[in-house]
Amino acid sequence: MGVSLKDIAERAGVSLATVSNVVNGYRPVGEGTRQRVQRAIDELGYTPNLSARHLRRGRTGLIALAVPELTNPYFAELADVAIREAAGLGYTLLMENTAAERGAELALLEGAQRHLIDGLILSPVAIGREEVLARRARMPLVLIGEGVYDVPYDHVAIDNVAASRTATAHLVALGRRRIAFVGAPPGGDRQSAHLRIRGYREALDAAGIPFDPGLVVPTEQFGRADGEHAMRHLLSLDHPPDAVLAYNDLTAIGALRTLTRSGAGVPDDVAVAGIDDIEEGRFSNPTLTTVAPDKRAIGRSAVRRLVSRIEGEGGPPMHVQPSFHLVARESTGPVR
Repeated sequence: MGVSLKDIAERAGVSLATVSNVVNGYRPVGEGTRQRVQRAIDELGYTPNLSARHLRRGRTGLIALAVPELTNPYFAELADVAIREAAGLGYTLLMENTAAERGAELALLEGAQRHLIDGLILSPVAIGREEVLARRARMPLVLIGEGVYDVPYDHVAIDNVAASRTATAHLVALGRRRIAFVGAPPGGDRQSAHLRIRGYREALDAAGIPFDPGLVVPTEQFGRADGEHAMRHLLSLDHPPDAVLAYNDLTAIGALRTLTRSGAGVPDDVAVAGIDDIEEGRFSNPTLTTVAPDKRAIGRSAVRRLVSRIEGEGGPPMHVQPSFHLVARESTGPVR
């Protein structure tokens, strides 16, 4: 037979109610008593029935993380952090792939899975502020990424303008003056791309480098093939760039492939930088300079905010802004 709360109470020399308060977190318990109960739990090897606990509270114990590109290593790495954090808080995290489709994002926003999950972490791409403000579903929601602003929901995102500005300033410090941006949104979508272009332009302005719209290349998506095709276009210009900042690491890795196949030297002829710090960039040839967001902080903060809302925390929405830092590698080389 399994270990019961009664067994723990007898071992710790406390009441059954006290054990229940410690295990379920119903009421504060004195630190000495709590430690005694925890010691009894450890000695007896007690494992709480989380499903039963959630059912008693009218919950499923399931939360969801919805991302636009499940095959993107950035989201895979983020999901790994979120899954671990959710498990540590007694929840199971389910993955949803919206494929950046408006209908899929709206369906989740309006609670398409409200009978299955207790709350949702959403990375919106195809919807914006107005759609989020019009939301009628009451299920707790936390937003990640840069899709919307000024909405009554917790939001976890790095400062994309500052991140892009930092990467561009690094390229400027190398002595580069014809710096291209690969990954502009073709139809006005993807607010994070607009923010990264803004940071790119701010860094050029600060360095006194005129903005050249011909060096900003739109891409349909933000993968390796998109970066590959965009780099071909840039190399065909009468005056090709001497540096490239890509919307993300995947796009940058595609650009590196084109440069390698063309015989261009990286970083001697063209320096390349990305944003995301995915593992693939640490093993590319040459290794990729990138802006590294604190993915651990993003995943942990998003899950913690959601669980707090599920468990009744009130108060105004919070905007959590995790840190980032530049990681200089072989694709940009030493500063001159």
